[in-house]
Amino acid sequence: MLPFLIFFLLVLGIIAVAVWKFTGSLPFPKWLPLVTIPVLLLLASCLTVVPAGYVGVQVLFGNVYPEVLPAGLHVINPLVTVHTMSIRTQELFEHAETPSREGLNVVVEVSLLYHVNPEAAAQIYQRIGPYYADVVLKPSFRSAIRGVTVQHDAKALYTSGREVVATQIAQDLQKSIADRGIILEQVLLRRIQLPQMVEAAINEKLAAEQQAQRMQFVLAKESQEAERKRIEAQGIQDFQNIVSQGLTETLLRWKGIEATRALAESPNAKVIVIGGRDGLPLILNPDGRGR
Repeated sequence: MLPFLIFFLLVLGIIAVAVWKFTGSLPFPKWLPLVTIPVLLLLASCLTVVPAGYVGVQVLFGNVYPEVLPAGLHVINPLVTVHTMSIRTQELFEHAETPSREGLNVVVEVSLLYHVNPEAAAQIYQRIGPYYADVVLKPSFRSAIRGVTVQHDAKALYTSGREVVATQIAQDLQKSIADRGIILEQVLLRRIQLPQMVEAAINEKLAAEQQAQRMQFVLAKESQEAERKRIEAQGIQDFQNIVSQGLTETLLRWKGIEATRALAESPNAKVIVIGGRDGLPLILNPDGRGR
């Protein structure tokens, strides 16, 4: 509001100077600025603007008002000082070196997403101050990280236990800041770095476990393939048994007679000799290349 007032007075002064140069007299009484400027300053001190994403904490002679001002334009007591506090989501990043359950030093990088409860902004300002993140939140965050990582093995931190660790950090931190007016949104476990030798050993063990699982899959597949072949062979054997039971001497002779008739009716050149041991024809190729 104060920049607008200064701009207004500057424009008013320029107009007055321009009119005085052309007319030789001011367009208003000389006493008017002496009255207008204090009035405008008083009006400006009664108005305040709280930006979007912030709330205003009112302080009068060291006393903090419990009611906060939401975003927007407000008419206030000119003696009141308004301190703005952000209620937007903020990030607190922590890079820490902490021991695991085996005593190994593990480097972790964790991010905390949080925001201030608008209704508790006045309480935070009065009890902690505007630097609440450094005074309360950061030490509690570090303590929660160390308290949780020391309960887990390095392998769990490096592999599937990451989400469990992040959840436990969030729960422990929530207990310590529950009455502080700070709302915890999420804890993100961004990176975990183990000692190089330990990390290499874990990777080798994981690779061996994957190889063992792969071999189990191959063995299961080969076993299924062997079972399929056995069932197929059994089916072929059953088919042959059924067919052999249906083949009689009379049927074979009848099929031979039908084949002889088909050969006799064929236009191809051949010599058919009738009267073999079984009464079936003997076929000789006239070119002499086969028997």
